[in-house]
Amino acid sequence: MASLNRRGFLHGSLAAVAAGSTFGRTSSAPSGVKTPRKVSILSYSFRGLLREGKMDVFGYLESCRYRYGLGAADIWSGFLTSTEDGYLRKVRDALDERGLVLADLCVDQAHVWEDNRDARRKNYENALAHLKAAEILGARFVRIDAGGRGATWTDEQFDHIVQRYREYAQRAHDHGFKVGAENHWGPEGVWANLRKLYLAVDHAGFGISCHIGGWQGTAEEKDEADRQVAPWVCHTHFAWNITEGPLEEKMKNLRDAGYQGYYSVEHHTGKNEYAEVAIQLARVRAVLDRWRTADKT
Repeated sequence: MASLNRRGFLHGSLAAVAAGSTFGRTSSAPSGVKTPRKVSILSYSFRGLLREGKMDVFGYLESCRYRYGLGAADIWSGFLTSTEDGYLRKVRDALDERGLVLADLCVDQAHVWEDNRDARRKNYENALAHLKAAEILGARFVRIDAGGRGATWTDEQFDHIVQRYREYAQRAHDHGFKVGAENHWGPEGVWANLRKLYLAVDHAGFGISCHIGGWQGTAEEKDEADRQVAPWVCHTHFAWNITEGPLEEKMKNLRDAGYQGYYSVEHHTGKNEYAEVAIQLARVRAVLDRWRTADKT
């Protein structure tokens, strides 16, 4: 995943606001810890801390629960050091211990199409390993990219991608979750291509992870794509430019379409991650809080 795509510093008071703006408790919440509804943080947001050896997947889960007061996690595969059952069961235990739902497993190096046959096969094996990981971890959605490097797919590429996604979608459906593409690189970043793909796969176990505003095209085309894709979205990623810009409009697109997934923030700078992620999270929570208050009036 390219760093562009996956992609001062407010004082502790803002971070505290981010951790404290909540909407009630879940039955599994540890005593004294409040849990907001439908909010998560993609662990890619902390890749700087990961790179420096200051965070691993267990530290990430601890941060989700106790630093940010979340009820869900959104794990990027770069945080998993293995797909072996024993390791994954430790991660599952860590999720369960903290009362966390795994809203999304975001998988890199598993995209469906590569021109090289051996690379394609390796990615396929990695996809299968992570689908099994999703079953162990209780993921609700798994992002596996379509692949391809041009502006669109050839007929050969498209047919292969559709076949694989149907296979993945059936497996996901059989285990109670969904799998799908994300609009952040390659042909899947073009709305017309992703629409064609979704309609061709045509499976209840297939959906879209929408990197909000991450489309190719003009600003107007990106806005229209965000609106059009909303009914098909199973998971989301909100980057800094969206959380400091048209956040409520983008979230409303999803809400109006009956979105049932998590509003997940994604940070890209690799710096000051604890504080800057808190700012993004606070902005998302503020929108949800306004909606909650308005719904009661």
